[in-house]
Amino acid sequence: MKKILVVVDIQNDFVDGALGTPEAVAIIDNAAEKIKGFDGDIFVTFDTHYDNYMDTLEGKKLPVPHCIKGTDGWQLNHKIADALKGKNYKTVEKLTFGSVDLSNLVKEAIGEEKAEITLIGLCTDICVVSNALLLKANLLDCEIFVDASCCAGVTPDTHNAALDTMRCCQINII
Repeated sequence: MKKILVVVDIQNDFVDGALGTPEAVAIIDNAAEKIKGFDGDIFVTFDTHYDNYMDTLEGKKLPVPHCIKGTDGWQLNHKIADALKGKNYKTVEKLTFGSVDLSNLVKEAIGEEKAEITLIGLCTDICVVSNALLLKANLLDCEIFVDASCCAGVTPDTHNAALDTMRCCQINII
């Protein structure tokens, strides 16, 4: 069985930068250990914005510039980057919460095999849930897992609400 790990947006701006939270900081060691111990294909997403972020629809609804490509805030957290050293992984830049490209790349990597897909990352209630649901919708015969100990939401309440939503959609929460 093919094993896939999706590392969602564990970038500096979501950990301890512009949109960072204590909860995000708290999951970094768990996420790094999960990556180090993982044997399979890894996909790493990057929330990616540009200098015109404040002029975009997202920028108007969330007026906090973040993950501007090329900035330190756009980079992966250093512990996550270290954990990925020596691993075979693909990066996926995404311009919004969920990525159709990610679903297509995972589908291509799986081919005709059975697969288990595990997601970790930030933020549970925005980008993790969006990508988990897209993967579930596009890969009908794959078991999808979200490791809650390697995820954090904007708040603890919205993190838990996203986990509940994913459970309702037959995504396995571990």
